[in-house]
Amino acid sequence: MIELIYKEESYKIIGACFEVYKEMGCGFLEPVYQECLEKELTLQGIPFDAQKIVALNYKGQKLDKVYKPDFF
Repeated sequence: MIELIYKEESYKIIGACFEVYKEMGCGFLEPVYQECLEKELTLQGIPFDAQKIVALNYKGQKLDKVYKPDFF
């Protein structure tokens, strides 16, 4: 079994995801769940950045495209 590096943080984030699922159920598109999770993470005091733009490089050259993860 793999040992989690951030065990407590992982359990809190997974718990927040389950809380959103318990409240909203299934059937919505991803943006609805993202907004709900943003609200739940805030309610639980879990710090995050939403849709933060991350610059990308390829072999030392900056790409025109950027990466925008849902949460950072």
